[in-house]
Amino acid sequence: MKKIFNIPVEGMTCASCVARVEKVVKKFDGVEDVTVNFATEKLSFEADDKEVDLNEIAKKIDEYGYKLKLENQSDDDSSPVENQKNEEDEADKHYNKLKNDFLFALILTFPVFVISMAFDFEWFINIWPLTVNQTQKLLLIITTPIMFISAKRFFVVAWNNLKHFSAEMNTLVAIGTGSAFIYSTFVTLFPELLSNRIDQHVYFETAAVIVTLILLGRLLESRAKKKTRNSIKELIGLKPKTAVIIKNGKEQEINISELSIDDIVLVKPGNKIPADGIIEDGHSTVDESMITGESIPIEKTKGSKVIGGTINKNGSFKFRVKAVNKNSVLGQIIKLVEDAQASKAPIQKLADKISAVFVPTVIFIAALTFIIWYITEGSFADALIYFVAVLIIACPCALGLATPTAIMVGTGLGAKNGILIKNSESLEILNKVNRIIFDKTGTLTEGKPKLTEAIPINIEKDELLKIVGSIEKKSEHPLSQAIIEYMDDSLLDDKVETFKNHPGMGITAVYDNKTVLIGNERLMTEFSINISDIKKEYKDILSSAKTIIFVSINEEVKGILVIEDPLKNDSKEAVKKLHEMGIKLSLATGDNKSSAEAIAKEVKIDEVFSEVLPKDKANIVSKYKLNDETVAMVGDGINDAPALTLAHVGIAIGTGTDVAIESASLTLMKGSIKDIYKAINLSKKTVSAIKQNLFWAFIYNVIGIPLAATGLLNPMFAALAMSLSSVSVVSNSLRLRNSKID
Repeated sequence: MKKIFNIPVEGMTCASCVARVEKVVKKFDGVEDVTVNFATEKLSFEADDKEVDLNEIAKKIDEYGYKLKLENQSDDDSSPVENQKNEEDEADKHYNKLKNDFLFALILTFPVFVISMAFDFEWFINIWPLTVNQTQKLLLIITTPIMFISAKRFFVVAWNNLKHFSAEMNTLVAIGTGSAFIYSTFVTLFPELLSNRIDQHVYFETAAVIVTLILLGRLLESRAKKKTRNSIKELIGLKPKTAVIIKNGKEQEINISELSIDDIVLVKPGNKIPADGIIEDGHSTVDESMITGESIPIEKTKGSKVIGGTINKNGSFKFRVKAVNKNSVLGQIIKLVEDAQASKAPIQKLADKISAVFVPTVIFIAALTFIIWYITEGSFADALIYFVAVLIIACPCALGLATPTAIMVGTGLGAKNGILIKNSESLEILNKVNRIIFDKTGTLTEGKPKLTEAIPINIEKDELLKIVGSIEKKSEHPLSQAIIEYMDDSLLDDKVETFKNHPGMGITAVYDNKTVLIGNERLMTEFSINISDIKKEYKDILSSAKTIIFVSINEEVKGILVIEDPLKNDSKEAVKKLHEMGIKLSLATGDNKSSAEAIAKEVKIDEVFSEVLPKDKANIVSKYKLNDETVAMVGDGINDAPALTLAHVGIAIGTGTDVAIESASLTLMKGSIKDIYKAINLSKKTVSAIKQNLFWAFIYNVIGIPLAATGLLNPMFAALAMSLSSVSVVSNSLRLRNSKID
């Protein structure tokens, strides 16, 4: 059985590391859809859990200096709460180790830097008790622990990569700082061998300061990246840590992780509901705003569904647990956000291609810089310093962080606003959508149809209702439910002999030896039932925005059912805002032409497709795609699933069916189409942040590398600039958190 695995990877420091890990994992048989996210530091892939050897993958990755944290892996069966806790523990451990290395380097770098800088002043040389060579030896003694303890991480990974003839960010740092340190060590220990050959100035402070500044940059970057993960942490924080269950008639408090299906849970006023379930006793009002965005508390009584993470307001009640962990609504939301954050946006491909050749290119430029400076100036020391400056200024980190950090913050902001994004590709494409196709029922309308009128034609009304109700109770269609609710149960019987559903048209049945058709005009036409006279007689009703159902008994129309499904309060406003954005709008519905056109006219949608079948909706999407339009489909029903899957962006209404939500790439949890406008704004802001990040990452390297190569940039300033470039990219992404998208 195939599963999607998400496994933390330790030790990645730039986009080149990401490319390397992906390349290694892709070589394993049976492993598909391999992606590595630098911002989340996770490897994601799909594989058969019985065939894939995770230990073998971990072993291979370990050869390159990265560590696969198999003990913290998450798959389809794991608990998001436990996964998050494990990841937080690992992140804290990594952060603390980084902080300790930085502080150790900082403490030792300070005297190295001060002594080295002071040697430029004659007054200091006059009062300093040590000779030049003794001072150099002192600097060597202080700098050595920095290189062997704090800088060890750079050299270990660089060496592992070198064994496989590859290079990345750690390689640049290791070569740069290592060259400065080794050269200075030789000058210090063997001055007589090098006298009169090369400048005997040492660069211990350069190596020490570069290591310290790069560690500072990574520390700040790690801290900032941690903030980008807050959206998941906030979602998990919605769950209480404990639950009170009723066992053997007694109340018993347990950890939420111990909750099982069919447990009876007691919820008191003000408490968070610990899991999804159905109320068995009691009544209350529940605040579901954190899940659905609905600000008004919802009344709950026996038989009502409750969602884990929501807050009980007034009364106490007992409910039976129906879903926990990954199967709960909150668990599914967390999984969607995690998947979106782990996926790669198409815009990332450019950065990936550049990262693949970036480090070798920088090493080549650095070597060329050294050769040119040495030939033209004759100074080994100067050539070495400019060589180091080129290596240190280059920053593939910013390239690797540009897209995923913005995606993480963007998807988190979406979740906070009730917009769940399944993958980052959809978040990017939504920015380009210029055509939106709406389903009607449950999308533009409330999705709560009511039978408002039953018109008998040459038949007693009770007889008509008895026949229709007895047949419709066998159907699960929303319109069938509306009809049943209108009926008096005492009228219904079991005389239905055969029953057949015709998707997009209606029902045919045999009732008490009578052939009965209940459906729209298309069903009547399909079975050659003449309704021309009926259409003339009832033209006012048929031309309204209401749904009209015809009832034919033995090939003769015997009744008309009038069903009304009111528009959502915000449908008109949403359509108006989308028009203002320059987006073309269409309506595709199974309703008759008159009803569809009336609804479209009311909300001001220009193009209408009526009496369409599920496959017709998919064909409409295809037609627009062939015209080079970027298409979004909005729907909530099973019949919308093919079109939702085929559209560039499928948008499901959160109050709709599971099939629709599964088929869509974006879900509006509040059920409001006004959130489409918010989602598009979110996409625009996220893509804008990505472009800004990529621009600064590219321009930084384009300007920085030539400055370093021409000797205009000291290696220490290069290290500071390189560190701050990554931090600035993450900080720019974090600005999204405070963006308004409505």
